[in-house]
Amino acid sequence: MSETASAAGSRSGIDYAALRQRIDGWARELGFAGTGVSGIDLPEDALHLRGWLARGEHGEMAYMARHAALRSDPAALHVGTLRVISVRMHYWPAPAAEPWGVLRDGRRGYIARYALGRDYHGLMRKRLQKLADRIAAAIGPFGYRAFVDSAPVLEKALARNAGLGWIGKHTLLLARDAGSYFFLGELFTDLPLPVDTAPGEHCGSCTRCIEICPTRAIVAPRRLDARRCIAYLTIEHKGSIPEDLRPALGNRIFGCDDCQLVCPWNRYARASEVPDFAPRHGLDAPLLVELIAWDEAAWNTRTEGMALRRAGYAGWLRNLAVALGNAPHTPAVTQALAARAQHPHALVREHVAWALAQQQRKAGDQGSSSEAPTV
Repeated sequence: MSETASAAGSRSGIDYAALRQRIDGWARELGFAGTGVSGIDLPEDALHLRGWLARGEHGEMAYMARHAALRSDPAALHVGTLRVISVRMHYWPAPAAEPWGVLRDGRRGYIARYALGRDYHGLMRKRLQKLADRIAAAIGPFGYRAFVDSAPVLEKALARNAGLGWIGKHTLLLARDAGSYFFLGELFTDLPLPVDTAPGEHCGSCTRCIEICPTRAIVAPRRLDARRCIAYLTIEHKGSIPEDLRPALGNRIFGCDDCQLVCPWNRYARASEVPDFAPRHGLDAPLLVELIAWDEAAWNTRTEGMALRRAGYAGWLRNLAVALGNAPHTPAVTQALAARAQHPHALVREHVAWALAQQQRKAGDQGSSSEAPTV
């Protein structure tokens, strides 16, 4: 994002409280559903991050450790930062197929609902830039930098301190009036705006998110072991998915929403008003045998501009192979897997071989059942 030179010395007459109110209005006009302002001190969150890294619970996400110091020090990440303006944008795609129905249908693949449409990064960055432009038009040049999951930023902690919600037991930000189906973005700025107040926590004794996790990745309230998390395994992780975890993935082929789907606060979640977040290519309830038949050219065409690209084509086929291994046995499933058995990528071949073995076992079980004598 472009950065305007700071001119703090020429801003002595600015009413920052009034400016803060105007920022709320501009943000709403740009499609942001919530706006808040925080300071930059994050001592407890820095301590939590260091413990998480020390336990190795970040898995292969080496960038988390590499930039750990910057994550907890916004002023070091962007010199001159005094405040952080946090925004949220709802992504829940109202037209999408009902999630639990897709998860129960082993023939179909489940994609996390945030990833069904356009990738949010560029869209939100452009709107944050427009917000910065409006501020500059009102007060003159100021120092800022925009972030949308694009740099070492503790975005949930900053958004919490900005009053946008609390961090739930599943480690996601929760808002009483909006649940958790939203994206976050930030403007780091040198403007001494009034800060908002962090809300209290409202999870109470509820542990539904911990209990529902298919791989038991939420090892304690607000503590996630990424090495077991389906979102990590199907997106961030580039190697082999541990065999003992593969059955628990079910038909989840990109991300996982289970901990959010069971959260009582998501009864207040709002559907997105951004058309770009609507499902593309029928991916809200796709047939697995059709998806694994996509060649790389089809993959590149149909995932253009989408978060699905993050998994990579080989990772996509790996995830589909696991889902098909978990699927009910049919000849079509076996044929779809067999067509990928000699794929050039060893990662794909390994997971396809595992899936074919699962299907062979299921076929044997079906045969034994059909031959059992009637009593």
